[in-house]
Amino acid sequence: MMQPNVTHDGDAALTPRFWFAIVITGVVSGLLGDLLMWLLQLTSYLAFGARGFEDFAAKVAAADAWSRLWPVLLGGVIAGLGWYLLRRFTPGRKSEVDDVLWTGEGRLSFRRSVGTSVLSEIVVGLGASLGREAAPKLMGAVSGNVLAGWLRLTPAQLRLLVACGAGAGFACVYNVPLGAALFTAEVLVGAVNLPVVLPALGCAGVATVTAWVGLPEHAVYVGLPGFDFAPRLLVWAVIVGPVVGLIAAGYVRLIGVISHYRVSGRWALVAPLLAFGVLGLLALRWPLLYGNGADMARLAFVGGGSLGLFVALAVLKPLVTVACLGSGASGGLFTPVLSTGAALGAVLGIVWGYVWPGSPVGAYALIGAAAMIGAAMQAPLAGVALMLELTQGGFELLVPMIVATVIATAITRWIDGYSIYSARLSAPAHV
Repeated sequence: MMQPNVTHDGDAALTPRFWFAIVITGVVSGLLGDLLMWLLQLTSYLAFGARGFEDFAAKVAAADAWSRLWPVLLGGVIAGLGWYLLRRFTPGRKSEVDDVLWTGEGRLSFRRSVGTSVLSEIVVGLGASLGREAAPKLMGAVSGNVLAGWLRLTPAQLRLLVACGAGAGFACVYNVPLGAALFTAEVLVGAVNLPVVLPALGCAGVATVTAWVGLPEHAVYVGLPGFDFAPRLLVWAVIVGPVVGLIAAGYVRLIGVISHYRVSGRWALVAPLLAFGVLGLLALRWPLLYGNGADMARLAFVGGGSLGLFVALAVLKPLVTVACLGSGASGGLFTPVLSTGAALGAVLGIVWGYVWPGSPVGAYALIGAAAMIGAAMQAPLAGVALMLELTQGGFELLVPMIVATVIATAITRWIDGYSIYSARLSAPAHV
């Protein structure tokens, strides 16, 4: 019996014209990713003096109270006015990749998408608790959308190209081509088969290499200590998997609720200022709440914080992220969720250390992050692969990481079946 994958391409034929579109979309996505990350870093430099992603947390922590507070307040003003005007002057236009792929024809508004992407990177650079990947993901999808129209691809080819472009945008800013390809297949398309994975991986790979023009070639989390496997980690993964699954389900439900009741109308002018202001006040005590959470995750991976700090971060990070999202701002959820999982893993790992000592806190944080992001995305393959690529290590922890991720994802699926992406579709149509 022949492998089904090799007998046909499905609805989206992988023609030479389509492969040409995949390559060009990858190149454009990589260049746009560079441009958007330059905008993000420029904003962070003007606001806090940060000269790179690794410098952000240190600069925020070193700033005095007012210097820490005014950038995020400015971000609230920019977010409120910017998105209010954008939605008013582009009524009915689409700028949500998941929405157009799952409920539409894969067509995105160019003007609204550009405006959304620029605003997103500016507010994240000013401290908003949202992910930086949403903008390059969106612009990668727009690249595929535009190119599909120029090349007169079929509707099925257009949808697949848009999905691959979105995955390519994700891949290039985090240097994660394999994880992003699996993200495209598991999350955006919902099918892990050769006619989907092959173009997704090709597009993500091209975008990642292209982005090296302006972005580093190394992993996001470098310099982590080596982690060795131990039976205590496997036992902990079995115990903690259900806990992470329950918390991920609660996080997803919270996103669904806040998306359904998202502020609209004239209230959208002031809601971001209020939400960002609360974030700024909390950040006076916990500066790691600023930004997408990468520095928070890094601290957990190196085991550099106390139990009390990780408890506070694990509780507050999802709340301020949901508040920013519910205020009407647009941004990613990937790293905020991952960092929450890392902090939660650190908390539970420190407690477990009193019962069965021996493994470093960072090992528990890494497993917790993989389980949380796999469960919250409802994409266990992508979750595990992304953690391995983001750290370029942790292979010794692969088995407990898989065990925790499978259990957590199954629990979240059993409770609701929604993900951090599908839960946002419960929101009323944007105007």
